[in-house]
Amino acid sequence: MEAEMEVTRPRARGRQGGRHPQERREPVNRTHEKALRRRAPGPCHSVMPPCLTTYSLSDPASTTGTILGSSAIGSPGQVLGLNHQVEELGLSDWFNPRKRPDVITSTHWLAPVIWEGTFNRQALQNFYRKQNVTVGLAVFAPGRTADQYLELFVRSANKHFMAGYQVVFYIMVGDSYRLPDLQPGPLRTFKVLTVTEDSWWHDRDLVRMVSLGGHIVGHIQAEVDFLFSMTVGQVFQGDFGVETLDTSVAQLHGWWYFRDAKNLPYERRPQSAACIPLGQGDFFYSRALVGGTPLQVLNLIEEYLKGMSRDTKNGLNSTFESHLNKYFFLHKPTKLLSPEYSWDAAFFPPRQLQCVKVLQLTGRGVRPARRGP
Repeated sequence: MEAEMEVTRPRARGRQGGRHPQERREPVNRTHEKALRRRAPGPCHSVMPPCLTTYSLSDPASTTGTILGSSAIGSPGQVLGLNHQVEELGLSDWFNPRKRPDVITSTHWLAPVIWEGTFNRQALQNFYRKQNVTVGLAVFAPGRTADQYLELFVRSANKHFMAGYQVVFYIMVGDSYRLPDLQPGPLRTFKVLTVTEDSWWHDRDLVRMVSLGGHIVGHIQAEVDFLFSMTVGQVFQGDFGVETLDTSVAQLHGWWYFRDAKNLPYERRPQSAACIPLGQGDFFYSRALVGGTPLQVLNLIEEYLKGMSRDTKNGLNSTFESHLNKYFFLHKPTKLLSPEYSWDAAFFPPRQLQCVKVLQLTGRGVRPARRGP
């Protein structure tokens, strides 16, 4: 069933016998979320780059929405266990880094790095199914990328992304694009959000983040417990499950993970807000995926826009990926995803990748694989 609706800010919804959505329980790594979980969205109008002053994170203007679903959107407020007791799952209950001695499985700030073989899938499923979580997946497909990649992305995500859990797909496309005849799977909802095409002449990552931030403020924060944002030129080919959920999730860059840390392509110009000084830095993170709670993703967007605004005023042209790496350098992610969750299809995966779950597509499809790092 399909219905047209205007995307407006709905009232935050509670659930009878449960907590208000703003009081939902903290994810597994709780210490990183305490300072942010009750914070209201900041005054984002003041941080817009001059070229995008018509956009506002608190009002996703010039957008409409279409909802296609096989079930109602689940309430994010129900996160209590039986008898209204908050259940907890310790890291050692589901994560065993010793299973993969061939790779980095923990950071120096003790965040887990998720590789195939390091997690207990059954323990995670037993926990999260009791929590009745709803996960959002946002994808921005501007212009010809929608015709080129979107159907494959959505079909593969519909099959492999959070199978068995309530998922809302936020599909951001141009107002002239018509979504193919795709039927949501069980517990799936497709929500099409149109973005005016005259805004695409500028940095598409910037438009993607401004649009997503507006929708988080407007309605997403009241609809899902966790949110991922992904670039459209990817295809799921393996289970992308609840092992990826946490307060703040970063994707390790598949190519640069296997390179010398001294050569990581951080922004080094001291005048840039994205600058990471020489000799500093942890990992190089990919723009292909970011995730976490909606408020954490919103915080990342706000800091990125502040940095972009500063660089624009100083006549600097810095990339989203540079600002993303600066953000995670200052605000350490609580979980890192290995290159198994985003690997370039142009390269043969190295032996460390036991199961490639998401492939990045190159050009018009999967190019013949070259030898990897």
